[in-house]
Amino acid sequence: MSLPDTMKAMVTMGHGGLEQMVLHEDWPRPEPAAGEVLIKVAACGLNNTDVNTRSGWYSKTVTDATTGGAFEEVGEEDPTWGGNPITFPRIQGADICGEIVAVGEGVDSARIGQRVITDGWLRDPDDPGNMDKTGYFGSERDGGFAEYATTLAVNAVPINSNLTDAELATFSCSYSTAEGMLTRANVTDKDTVLVPGASGGVGGALVQLAKRRGARVIAMASETKHADVAKLGPDRILPRAPENLRAALGAEKITVVADVVGGPYWPNLIDSLERGGRYTCSGAIAGPMVEFDLRTFYLRDLTFTGSTVIDPQVMQNLVKYIEAGEIKPALAATYPLEELREAQAAFIAKQHTGNIVVIP
Repeated sequence: MSLPDTMKAMVTMGHGGLEQMVLHEDWPRPEPAAGEVLIKVAACGLNNTDVNTRSGWYSKTVTDATTGGAFEEVGEEDPTWGGNPITFPRIQGADICGEIVAVGEGVDSARIGQRVITDGWLRDPDDPGNMDKTGYFGSERDGGFAEYATTLAVNAVPINSNLTDAELATFSCSYSTAEGMLTRANVTDKDTVLVPGASGGVGGALVQLAKRRGARVIAMASETKHADVAKLGPDRILPRAPENLRAALGAEKITVVADVVGGPYWPNLIDSLERGGRYTCSGAIAGPMVEFDLRTFYLRDLTFTGSTVIDPQVMQNLVKYIEAGEIKPALAATYPLEELREAQAAFIAKQHTGNIVVIP
C-alpha cells in the first residue's frame, strides 16, 4: 500500500482556549518505530482529558470547574494528568478506531489490515505494572485527531465487532475509566452504586458496567436527559442534584459512589454512603475543590479510591465485553475532523448524552 507523506491533522499549539487547535492539511505523517504500528484513523472520540490538557486544568494553580476555556494562570510544571509538563505542538485524541496499515521493526506484518481500537495507557514493556512509567495517548505522545497515528503494537487492540467505527471510538477512554473505577472499588452484585453525571461518557459507562457486574444502579442526571439515560439500564434515575439526596434515595442503601463530577454538591454524595461504603473517583468536572468532613469519613469507616492508571487487564476485558454484546455504545454525535473546535464546544456544553466522535 502506498501511503502519503503528509496528512490532515488538528494540532494543539499550546495551552488556552479552542483557538489553540489548528487544522493542518500537510502535517508530516508519522512512521512506526520498532515495536509500533501505524493506524489509519477511521474515527476518534472526544474526552475530558483532551479538554483538560489543552486548557491546563490539571495544574494545581487551577481550582475552577472544567470550562474548556483559557485559565488566567496555568502552572508550567504540572499541566497534564501526570503532573508533568507537556510538549507542544501536540495532536490529541485517545480513542481511535481504525485499521493498521504499516508496522515497525519487530511487529508481525500479519497485523496489517487488522481493525483495532486503542488502549490509551502507554506502559513500559519491561515494567507494565509500574504506574510511574506510564504515559497517555494524545498527551505524552501524539494521538488520533489526524488521518494517521502511531502507537505501541500492544496498544492497538484487535476487535471483531459489527459496530460502526464511530461507535467503537466511544469506548476506549470512557469505558476503560469506568471499568477501572469499578475494579478499584471491587463492585459486585451485592452493591448498590450511585452514579452522578450519568449522562456523560464515563457516567453512562459506569451505569452499564456496574449493571454487568450485577449491581443495583441509581443514576443521577438532568431531567431532560432521563429518557436517554434510561436506555442504559439503571434501576432508578434521580435528578442531577436533589436538594435532599437522602430523602430522594428513600430506602436505597448506597454502598458505592462512582464519581467524576465533584464540585459543591460533593458532600451530599459522601453523606449518602452506608457505613463501610466506598467512594471511587476519576474526575471533577464540576470543580476539584470540595468540602470534606473527616468525621463522616472515619466514623462511617469509608474507603476512598482514586482511579486514573487502569490495571493492564482492564482494556482486554473491555474488548471481550464489546465483542460479546454485553455493553453498547452511546454515540451522541459525529463531526468531521475539521470541525473539532465545534465538536469540543458541544462536548463542553454537556447538552448531549453519551460520547462525541470526530471522523477524519
